[in-house]
Amino acid sequence: MQTSEKHIPEDADASLWNSDLAPTATADRSWNWQAIASLWVGMVVCVPTYLLAGSLVSEGMAWWQAILTILLGNCIILIPMMLLGHAGAKHGIPFPVLLRSSFGTVGAKIPALLRGLVACGWFGINTWVGGSAIYIIFNNLLGGALEGDALPLLGINVFQLGSFLLFWLAHIWFIRNGTESIRWLETLAAPFLLIMGLALLAWAYVQAGGFGDMLATPSKFVSGGEREGQFWMVFFPSLTAMVGFWATMALNIPDFTRFAKSQKDQFIGQALGLPLPMALFAFIGVAVSSATFAIFGEVIWDPVQLAGRMGGFSTVIALIGLVIATLTTNLAANVVAPAYGFSNLSPSRISLKMGGYITAGIGIAIFPWKLLETAGGFLFTWLIGYSALLGPIAGIMLADYFFVRRTNLAVDDLYKTGGTYNHCGNGWNFAGILALILGAAPNIPGFAHAADFVESVPPIFDTLYSYAWFIGLFIGAVSYLLIRAFGGFYCKKMMQKKATE
Repeated sequence: MQTSEKHIPEDADASLWNSDLAPTATADRSWNWQAIASLWVGMVVCVPTYLLAGSLVSEGMAWWQAILTILLGNCIILIPMMLLGHAGAKHGIPFPVLLRSSFGTVGAKIPALLRGLVACGWFGINTWVGGSAIYIIFNNLLGGALEGDALPLLGINVFQLGSFLLFWLAHIWFIRNGTESIRWLETLAAPFLLIMGLALLAWAYVQAGGFGDMLATPSKFVSGGEREGQFWMVFFPSLTAMVGFWATMALNIPDFTRFAKSQKDQFIGQALGLPLPMALFAFIGVAVSSATFAIFGEVIWDPVQLAGRMGGFSTVIALIGLVIATLTTNLAANVVAPAYGFSNLSPSRISLKMGGYITAGIGIAIFPWKLLETAGGFLFTWLIGYSALLGPIAGIMLADYFFVRRTNLAVDDLYKTGGTYNHCGNGWNFAGILALILGAAPNIPGFAHAADFVESVPPIFDTLYSYAWFIGLFIGAVSYLLIRAFGGFYCKKMMQKKATE
């Protein structure tokens, strides 16, 4: 997908190398800090971000507590984001290839696939949200002519299905045209999306004569409040959920920083593009939702439904902005990562483009509108649940890259079956696999309880689950370093045995 000639490592194995997974050529490292910041703004401005602060307010927080929780969570996740982004900028390699250092040339396929499947779920959800916006645009313009009976099995009408497929096809176009087309879209869309967000805020303020009572309402945790003294019980799981929101991108950020001009560009771009825009758009969400009570007589949290109620040309403008926002988020956050992950499964057969098509296919196959019927009430279960799995992966990668490798990688060996990263001679680094299991294990009972798979668990597991990403990251990192330090003799025995056979 890149224009420059790729370096093919000597003795590179076809099962580990293709032109998309190859190190980025110097000529292709053209992303400055503005491009990376624009990438983040394009991802941040999306429906889930808009809904985040509202979900925290509904849990009892005052609006400012919700915004600060979101800001703090994003400042925390920014740290591993920048650190793992360092590997992409320095070595020009994508996430699945970097995984080979800590999990082995074969073992890396497991965490890459886990990350990819989470993204596929988000891809389907966001594609449905964008398709719904398109449906509302045309239905409003045609005076409700697109109403109809639900199709058998699908549960949506033919026009909703058509709108979903139309938005899905927009993704296919960008997948077909590659990474540079995504960068082009993100760069153009970022200022437009910020202006749209501020315009929506101004519209709500003028229409409501202020933002309503919600912004003046204290939290439910104050003395005499409905949930007096329970703030910290809500704050910590909420903070973990906010960290979990971008725990996915914290892993595969090398997929983008591999195109950065320098470490300075990736650091500045991420620092400016993530925490503050995230907090700003979350504030827009809670402020506009607050104002809707004065405008419509009810609080409307869903921006798609709000846009449909605005009326006239405002509906079209608002929903066009919503469609663009959803498209930019979905392409960067939920297409690139699984596309690389699927390509990594069989590089000789699956290109990055084909990996993107597979992702898009899964996005249809999961029937995302049905997924949302049950997933909508489990925002924290979803976010914290997968963060319990992705936290250990991040911890293992950070421990390996900074403490074991000291940021130095034998890049050519990442593409060889018989190189440094073959580990025990079979492509599996059992230190990484075992550390992943150990890091995720303490959170399994708490997740089972949160998802209502079991009625109850000992309270300690619910408490641990509230810190799922943090616990997973810490246990994953520490156990990886300990296993590597004391388990090296096992690999030596395996290598000796293999040499004598």
